[in-house]
Amino acid sequence: MKFIHIADVHLGAEPDAGSAYSDVRPRELWDTLEEVVSICEQEQTDLLLIAGDLFHRQPLLRELKEVNYLFDSLTHTKVVLIAGNHDYIAMNSYYRTFEWSPNVYPLFGREMEYVLLKELNTAVYGFSYYSREIREPKYDTAHAKGLAEMEILLVHGGDEKHIPIRRNALEQSGFDYIAMGHIHRQQELIPGRAVYAGALEPTDKNDIGSHGFIRGEIRDRTVRTQFVPLAKREYLHLTLKVDQETTAGSLRARMRQMIEERGTENLYQFMIKGFRDPDVEFTAEYLKVSGNVLSISDETKAAYDMDRLLEENRENLIGRYIELFGDCEEGSIEQQALYEGVQALMESR
Repeated sequence: MKFIHIADVHLGAEPDAGSAYSDVRPRELWDTLEEVVSICEQEQTDLLLIAGDLFHRQPLLRELKEVNYLFDSLTHTKVVLIAGNHDYIAMNSYYRTFEWSPNVYPLFGREMEYVLLKELNTAVYGFSYYSREIREPKYDTAHAKGLAEMEILLVHGGDEKHIPIRRNALEQSGFDYIAMGHIHRQQELIPGRAVYAGALEPTDKNDIGSHGFIRGEIRDRTVRTQFVPLAKREYLHLTLKVDQETTAGSLRARMRQMIEERGTENLYQFMIKGFRDPDVEFTAEYLKVSGNVLSISDETKAAYDMDRLLEENRENLIGRYIELFGDCEEGSIEQQALYEGVQALMESR
């Protein structure tokens, strides 16, 4: 049985994207979902598993119709989904009354339920959120019932406010595969068996790393999975080291080169560190070389000549502050405190 596992698609979100991509990013979430559906059709995947947060908030009726159109285009694949903490089933949710295509099986119950897919000899279990938070470890009591040769659990959660997950409980649950959502970074809780697909597309500047889906196959009760990158962009956090020879112009050139090497489609946050020439300034307005730079954080320290400053300021607060530290070890916390303190005193003079 071949399956594709996705989670945290967050349709309707407006991801952090900088001026270059802010207008197109919401549409790209839909485009990437369409690509997943297209792959399911091309590969004649048996099962598409969606482990919560298909939408970023309560879905609009027209959005459900668009998603259902995509799922209805599948000639072989069956779709099973649950609602997560973002698209939880509110009192007025269209999830409650929407009529899905016959190949779509929503597990929208408040408590554990299952769908038995006889032609696949597979049972898929799960339940949905009816509020933004669920603090009880509800998966602790989840157990495969032996209804089919292959049994799968859909999970959404993993922190104290959203169904705490206990690994030992999942290990003893008896499921062949546990398709997990809510954590946006792809990772394996139980290698090859309990897997977070991660967000299909990164939607927040902290969603660093590759994003995509899990391709899997269950044969003779053995599960084989593979992470497949698919997202159109990545968030990259990069550190730039500077010294007293670094100028704003040379730093700007390095940033442009790093973006070209790592991909102009990606979204960047830069952190500048090191000791700079006291006469040099690194302003974000000048350094922002393109619209896909989300932020620039300057954590540099001015490399003052402490001996000269001490000689010039022995009779004032700056001199006395420098004398307190004596000979600091290079790279020590004391040296960092010395430079930060002197910089603050110099700027306030």
